[in-house]
Amino acid sequence: MSQDEKNEKNEKVEKNKKEEKGFVSGDDPVKRALLISLSVSAISLSLKIGAFFITGSSAALSDSMESVVHLFAVAFVVYGYYLSLKPPDEDHHYGHERIGLLSVGAEGTIIIVAGITIVYYAIQSLVTGIEIHNMGTGLFMLIAAALVNLVLGSYVLRVGKKHGSMIAISNGKHTLTDVWTSSGVVFALVVIHYTGWLYIDVIVSFLMAGFISYEGWKLLNYSVRGIMDERDPEVDTALRAELEKDLPETITGWHHLRHRTIGNTTWVELHLILEKDISLHRAHADATLLERRLIDALKTDAVITMHLEPEDADRHHESLLKGANKNKDLDEFA
Repeated sequence: MSQDEKNEKNEKVEKNKKEEKGFVSGDDPVKRALLISLSVSAISLSLKIGAFFITGSSAALSDSMESVVHLFAVAFVVYGYYLSLKPPDEDHHYGHERIGLLSVGAEGTIIIVAGITIVYYAIQSLVTGIEIHNMGTGLFMLIAAALVNLVLGSYVLRVGKKHGSMIAISNGKHTLTDVWTSSGVVFALVVIHYTGWLYIDVIVSFLMAGFISYEGWKLLNYSVRGIMDERDPEVDTALRAELEKDLPETITGWHHLRHRTIGNTTWVELHLILEKDISLHRAHADATLLERRLIDALKTDAVITMHLEPEDADRHHESLLKGANKNKDLDEFA
């Protein structure tokens, strides 16, 4: 191994150490927000569990169950975000950012499971009988939990939107659903206190289950669309707008544009048509200039791969690729 290669390897090792230290110390605003979310979620869960044991309310139990699920979801999200920051390595040439999609999908799935659990306990309450007591203390604890989650969810959501992190956005939205569920329980207990109608406890549980399940489905849908590399309309518009501008002098056209966005990185592929009889040096210079323009046009980091073709490309050479793939024609990949 040459000295330059050794130096490069040492630089990568130091970079990885710094990134790991950054995660621990919370230098990254998104990481800091997620770690705060994990800690505060444990406090909120304690308040809700206490409210359930004090009141015996089915709706309060449902709210507690949702928070148990939420705590585990946040822990998984934090771990997923940590993995997504790891740089590419010998086994993961495209990095680890796709784990973010799995984190969002897992959180959505867990939320749906929480909704189903709420329905189960509500039905069980109908069968065994509804009994609620100590509503004053329970209300105080639930209101406190709701206020904690309102501040936390708003903070994490704001950080996620500011830094374009879907992991943080989904976690913020999930935290804010806790506010709605707690508010629903508070509403149910207040109505029961003034009317004595215990069945509102079960009705509110069903409504909460439907609401949070819908929120979970939206997160799960986002995850699946990302895993399937669905085209990002904003990215597509930005790329095409730049390509429709005046291109560098020797580039006369383009085609076969493809792209996918994973986490904070967009991978772009396209073919460029260049004037004939130009030097490789000139072709490379103009292609690199366009590459920089395309990267600057995006809000994310980007990796641009370009295939260069002369205007009078010999179609005989391209025909050599026909039948090269085992099951699909080459055009099917474009």
